[in-house]
Amino acid sequence: MKPSSSHVPNPTSSAALLVLVAATTTIAPQAVAQYAPPPPPAPFAGFLNEAMRREDPYMNAWDIGGSARVRYELKDGNGIAGIPGSLDFRENNTDNHNAYFIERLRFRMGYTDTWWSLFAEGRSSLAQGDERFAFAGTPRSKGDGPESDTLDLHQAYFTIGNHKEFPLSLKVGRQEIIYADERFIGAFAWNNIGRVFDAAKVRWQNSWFAADVFASRPVIPEDDHFNVSNDYEGFLGIYATSTKVPKHNLDVFLLSRNASASAATAVPQPQVPLPTARDIYSLGVRLKSKPGDFGPWDYTVDAVGQIGNYKDTRIAANSERLDHLAYAFVAQGGYTFKDTFGSPRIGLEYAYGSGDDDPRDGDHGTFDNLYPTNHKFYGYADFVSLQNIHDIRAIFQIKPTPRLSVALEGHAFWLADTSDNFYNVAGAPRGGLASTNGRGYGVNPANDSFVGTEIDLIAGYALTRYAQIEAGYCHFFTGSYINESLSDPAFGSSDADYFYAQFNLNF
Repeated sequence: MKPSSSHVPNPTSSAALLVLVAATTTIAPQAVAQYAPPPPPAPFAGFLNEAMRREDPYMNAWDIGGSARVRYELKDGNGIAGIPGSLDFRENNTDNHNAYFIERLRFRMGYTDTWWSLFAEGRSSLAQGDERFAFAGTPRSKGDGPESDTLDLHQAYFTIGNHKEFPLSLKVGRQEIIYADERFIGAFAWNNIGRVFDAAKVRWQNSWFAADVFASRPVIPEDDHFNVSNDYEGFLGIYATSTKVPKHNLDVFLLSRNASASAATAVPQPQVPLPTARDIYSLGVRLKSKPGDFGPWDYTVDAVGQIGNYKDTRIAANSERLDHLAYAFVAQGGYTFKDTFGSPRIGLEYAYGSGDDDPRDGDHGTFDNLYPTNHKFYGYADFVSLQNIHDIRAIFQIKPTPRLSVALEGHAFWLADTSDNFYNVAGAPRGGLASTNGRGYGVNPANDSFVGTEIDLIAGYALTRYAQIEAGYCHFFTGSYINESLSDPAFGSSDADYFYAQFNLNF
């Protein structure tokens, strides 16, 4: 059930923060460093749209269509959420094998006039055979797993404005919020449910810059219930972009994430654990080379600093909030052989998210990864987030034909600080603060910091204008940190494997 709005935290501090800053934005082009499925051989507006527009050109104002996606996933060596003793990379006395199907159906309807538009999108997310519990907290709920949400409203919003005539526009309603390559704010579309916000966004756009100012609350997926936003968690921000820096796109952003102590229990049965109390303020900058302006070379640099406070429930459920000071840095670059068969690209990336050197010293230094689409960045097997981590990534991409794209990637991971946890892809710490003495994860400062390596092979093929297939295989080789954390013979460590095959249909 939705909490009473009378318990909404006072937003004064966040609003004041936004008033103090003026900046600029637009969504940047997709980063070439991330694997992307091949484009369709020809544009496709949808079966119904094409039929309507052939009969009546005035039907161009309407958009009626949808998409269907089916994916099979097989995981070996992955901990199964909710099953006692099941841990990532544990070898002995556990169940770490999970294979399942997930399906997602979306149906949309939109109408666009000269100065306004309406859009609505429904979603059905289904799962079969998934052993994971939807939420492994209290109370525990298994259902059909964390990626099942049988029927719900994905998006519903209206817009007012026409940037060809006037620089200001407004977008209000349930919506995806996506910026840049989704490293910090994304729709998490890889997930069977995805991520949306109940938000209001004002946009200013001219020939020099574009800027979004938004206020939002994240929507909580809850199977068999209408999804509501978290009344105890607010996300506000200014995100700005300018294309006037010679040969570059420049993004600058200020973000405010505020959650009260009630945010973690906002609904009875969420599909994923909800955040602890925090007030995190992030100031970031992103500089990206424009395609072709450096010949075959490309690069992107991201830097984010954070201040605020954070309630670390690892210490105690009733602990005081800690002063938060953290940062992240990402640098990536590549070279494309444009005159070679398949236009292969080789790339190298370094990503760092700060950790905490002493969880009990009154300060919190672990970077808050915010609302990312982590699947694209830190290994497609989804073991790692941008928290307490060094990640060195090597990339090779090739398109043998216009319809086929292939990527081969490798990662090497080290903890930034072994006095902090090894965090999973969702940003949750593996284990508590206690040392495990080889019997699981926790804080193991005596361990070597090398976590392991991962190799990924991904391929996608555009079958037609409206159908695509994709498949991938990933293998994670455990390193010293994992092996030492699971060194007790009752636990043991082993490598992990991940395989998926996916079919997409647009209609």
